[in-house]
Amino acid sequence: MSCDLHIHSTCSDGTQTPEEIVAEAIDKRLTAIAIADHDTIQGVMRAIEAARGSDLAVIPAVEISTEYAKSEVHILGYWIELDNEDLHAKFRYVRNARRLRADDIVHKLRALGVEITIEDVLAQSDGVSLGRPHVAQALLAKHYVNAPQEAFDRFLGRGKSAYVPRYKLSPFEAVEAIANARGCPVLAHPGLGVADHIIVALAEAGIQGLEAYHTHHSPSNTRRALRLAEEHGLLVTGGTDSHGPGGSYPVAVGDLAVPDECAEALTAWAREHAAPMPA
Repeated sequence: MSCDLHIHSTCSDGTQTPEEIVAEAIDKRLTAIAIADHDTIQGVMRAIEAARGSDLAVIPAVEISTEYAKSEVHILGYWIELDNEDLHAKFRYVRNARRLRADDIVHKLRALGVEITIEDVLAQSDGVSLGRPHVAQALLAKHYVNAPQEAFDRFLGRGKSAYVPRYKLSPFEAVEAIANARGCPVLAHPGLGVADHIIVALAEAGIQGLEAYHTHHSPSNTRRALRLAEEHGLLVTGGTDSHGPGGSYPVAVGDLAVPDECAEALTAWAREHAAPMPA
């Protein structure tokens, strides 16, 4: 049996609705999923409702992008309180920063002769968390690029002509915010440029797990994460990081062998720590 504990929906920068994700997970007989959208939990209850009456478990989750020592560090939060106002306030602040960043990117693109407006970008976003993938989709719709990844390669990637850095929390702020919302903070895809000393610092700061299984992890990345998790007494999680068939790196929900024990360990953690579990 397999689970997928890292999926993005149209509520952030994914290309499938929460309901479509649930339907695909049920069709593939996954045991559990977690929709971990960027800086929003808007899709969580929709997924829980869509899965009601099935054997699929939906674990509440979110992903927060942070930065530490010039390294991008993503923190996943599982079993968070869905009505925690402090966490929602932090999400609103980050989402507002995302909108300002999108405005700046559009301004840079227009200076390069690309006829695009912020309305074109907003039209690509069904959710509340705006990101560069929505700009890429707008460029695709206007026929400036032939694929979303081309937009990053030519305009939107770090160091490219329309790149704009955005406000990020520190990973320690994200861990604290998730913990204050009674959630389980987990380091996402540590094999993608997160050094050992950062992982050690996060373990000391209260992180509870490492995402060992990830679409872009090599076998050695996975072995390293498993070793570090054992050394520091951390949970092990995993997921595709699927953004749906229209994502920059298309990967389908459930198309990664993630042991069911990962979901079971998260659920056991939630029971032990009296985290909220939707009925």
